[in-house]
Amino acid sequence: MTHEGVAVFVSEVGNTIAATCMLIVAPNLLRAGRGHAFLENVVTHPEFRGQGYGRAVVKAALETAWAKDCHHVLMQSGRKDPRVHRFYESCGFRPGVRIGYVAVYPAIS
Repeated sequence: MTHEGVAVFVSEVGNTIAATCMLIVAPNLLRAGRGHAFLENVVTHPEFRGQGYGRAVVKAALETAWAKDCHHVLMQSGRKDPRVHRFYESCGFRPGVRIGYVAVYPAIS
């Protein structure tokens, strides 16, 4: 977690973590060398969903990316729930701008 370019955002309620996300900022060869960022591990505790905690950590992550002059922030979701996709869209993410591919580490037998 101390890797340069990695930031973790946490929203707390009392002593309970309500929501988290991680922002990874990486250098980029294109876009005049402006970095790009990846938003990962956006998780809201079930008891705190729909109360703004997830939105708060995503907003903080995006503000950090823009402050670091990132060209864009990429994120992927494996969730099928349309509410999850509406949430990301309401946070400023646009679907269909890029196509995502995933390579999975082959299982060792």
